[in-house]
Amino acid sequence: MMLRFCLLISVCSTLFFSCEKKSALQAKIPQEVKKEVLKEKYGYILNDFEVVSDTIHNGDSFGGLLDAHGVKRSKVFEIVNSVKDSFNVARITSGKPYTILKCKDNPSAIEAFIYQKNKVKYTVLHIEDSIYAENKSKKVLTRRSKMSGVINSSLSKAIEDAGSSAYLTHLLSGVYQWSIDFFKIQKGDRFKVIYNEQYLEDGTFVGIKDVEAAVFEHAGSPFYAFEYGVENEAQQLERSFYDENAKSLQSFFLKAPLKFSRISSRFSPRRFHPVQKRWKAHKGTDYAAPRGTPILSTANGTVIKAGYTSGNGRYVKIKHNRKYSTQYLHMSKILVKKGQFVKQGQVIGKVGSTGLATGPHVCYRFWVNGKQRDPYRQKLPSAKNLEEKYKQDYFRFIKPLKYSLDSITYPNTKIEIDNGITVTKPNTNKSLESTTRSL
Repeated sequence: MMLRFCLLISVCSTLFFSCEKKSALQAKIPQEVKKEVLKEKYGYILNDFEVVSDTIHNGDSFGGLLDAHGVKRSKVFEIVNSVKDSFNVARITSGKPYTILKCKDNPSAIEAFIYQKNKVKYTVLHIEDSIYAENKSKKVLTRRSKMSGVINSSLSKAIEDAGSSAYLTHLLSGVYQWSIDFFKIQKGDRFKVIYNEQYLEDGTFVGIKDVEAAVFEHAGSPFYAFEYGVENEAQQLERSFYDENAKSLQSFFLKAPLKFSRISSRFSPRRFHPVQKRWKAHKGTDYAAPRGTPILSTANGTVIKAGYTSGNGRYVKIKHNRKYSTQYLHMSKILVKKGQFVKQGQVIGKVGSTGLATGPHVCYRFWVNGKQRDPYRQKLPSAKNLEEKYKQDYFRFIKPLKYSLDSITYPNTKIEIDNGITVTKPNTNKSLESTTRSL
């Protein structure tokens, strides 16, 4: 009995001293102090300030925003006059974010006012010590992307279905505006494109920068496009698109004076006029489009007429050279003047229905040696192809791009045919093989 009691005392003593030793060791281990995560933005450590972030609302003014945070009107007046050459405070826009940095120990003292113009550009107004404005930009990263699509209804819908933005539609239609008539694209036409996207360092998507290369299969024929730069006489790099044989995609004339619309009436020697209610020649091509749609000059030239007649409504006529002239009728607004030089693709007016017109459209008229002709039946001149001295470098430059394009697969897409039959088009690249081998 005594033996058991002694053993019990011994065990308890061991446990007591063991726990005491463990507690002493734990006491010696320093507790880990959590470090404050530093938040840096706009060139400031935000942890050092009381930060107010908000969005400009309708009716807000720069003076009103600062007044709400304790800045006196005399100080606001001083700020406005000090920064007027680099930042116009009257142009702050509703919906844009802004940030105010206040001193932590004195919240009524504002260190800076930051106005976010867009995802990239912002202005910092330094207020506390010396007053001045800095226009800055966030660091932008460029990432190469690629995609493919099949036309079922329109190019914009195909690009949207592929997960990209409407701006890519704008860029791609611009690349092919001389070589593909987008009013005639067919269900089953398809495309591949390599383009550059821009992101901020935090991963925020900024937008699409440009298109590097593309191929558009229209009516079974591939149309390649590669952007390539050549120095001009002023030693400036001029970038343009060429095909796989170094031929320019640019033509002397655009295919149409509108980016997107539909042909509502073609050039015809005999058409029933919807306003005059009689049969007569229609010596133009009508493009129906919403009122206000931009009208583009189809080629470089000089405006020789810009005015109004009862039949034409508001109209513009452009002389391109001794042989060719074009005319644009029924505008809601004219944006050029007589004698003005305009460039191909420049906006010269807006779609309307002035003059003898039943609805908004532009009547596009085309003169060849003083006579009106159907532009779709003319063999029009092309732009200058790539010079021989650049071709070796060009072919070397496009080789990896073309390989990348041809490696992109098309999606298996169901194409709805007009008679109700649905056909699944496989993702084959057979129509491109012959061109790939020849490079």
